[in-house]
Amino acid sequence: MKKLAIGMMSGTSLDGIDILIAEIEGTFTQTKVNPIAFKTYPFEPLLLEKIKKGFSIDESSSELLCSLNFELGEVFASAAKSLCEEENIQMDDISFIASHGQTIFHIGTPYKDLVRSSLQLGEGAVISSLCQTTVVSNFRAADLAVGGQGAPLVPYADFILFQSEEVSRSIHNIGGIANMTVLPKGCQADDVFAFDSGPGNMMIDYAMKRLYHQTYDKDGEKARSGHLINELMSELLSHPYLSLLPPKSTGRETFGDQFTEKLLQKYKKYSREDIIHTFTMFTVQSIVDSYKNFILPKVVLDEIIFCGGGSYNTYLLECISRELPQIQIKKLEDLGMNSSSKEALAFIILGNETLHLNPSNLKQATGAKKNVILGQVNYYFKGNI
Repeated sequence: MKKLAIGMMSGTSLDGIDILIAEIEGTFTQTKVNPIAFKTYPFEPLLLEKIKKGFSIDESSSELLCSLNFELGEVFASAAKSLCEEENIQMDDISFIASHGQTIFHIGTPYKDLVRSSLQLGEGAVISSLCQTTVVSNFRAADLAVGGQGAPLVPYADFILFQSEEVSRSIHNIGGIANMTVLPKGCQADDVFAFDSGPGNMMIDYAMKRLYHQTYDKDGEKARSGHLINELMSELLSHPYLSLLPPKSTGRETFGDQFTEKLLQKYKKYSREDIIHTFTMFTVQSIVDSYKNFILPKVVLDEIIFCGGGSYNTYLLECISRELPQIQIKKLEDLGMNSSSKEALAFIILGNETLHLNPSNLKQATGAKKNVILGQVNYYFKGNI
């Protein structure tokens, strides 16, 4: 039976809230999903500053995070209702909403006296109340509870959407962080493996804002005009995350604004375009090395399909293609899909499995000890007691 659902996602790049309305039916390999409408709603400037403050170890507070959780719930709900209104879809016709929320901090691997954990804000109960429908949220906690890293979760949806009997492929998302899902030809769910390769747009975008007062490097034009800063590149490539064996995950807490700002200060004598070029080449090299070191020794890949905001950076993809000439480089649009909406679509698939009481984490992707049902559910009660 077909159901209308909404997927909501705000990633590490902070571009805004991605809202997707889609039809979905079936479960697991019988899942069929049909996107209907997609839009990204930017954060208001004051809210964006609150979110950034929430990221900061120095500036954040329990008071801020407590309030921000409910405020984001309200904003997510408002965005969902707005898209429904624009598309003349009644909220009563929406069977459920799957909301990833906004990641504030992620600890995939314990360190110091801190345990494995992850915090996504955007209270599901608030969304459920305002949208008057069932909401699935807080997807990462169940995987973390059984020894996983809580990430990446999208590989389950990648398996559903992109597994092929004819080709071995990787689906590589370049958002704030870059992550891949490897789908060997004819694979079953247990054959899929996935991990975060490292930073995607995160460092580039921050440097563009600081140095050019622009939100991103359109088509990689600034990077294309620059030259490599060898000392900076050597420092970046020595980062310990790159040598960790998969499964592994990372985020803003490792490659975010504070990390990037220190590098901008240290290398401020160099030209702006050279810094953007070097940060871009760091993303390129971390992706390429991930394939050469961890994937190609196991799987002969026919193609890599890029998605996410970074897939529109033509210079970045050109550089990756030069480094991996034996592999066909594509974008999700080549398969007739929208790169920007793919993660929101993935959470609709994950939310659908949750409501059918089906597990949807892949142990070999997250490192979990067992398969678990992801997400916490807020049901909306339409009656009176």
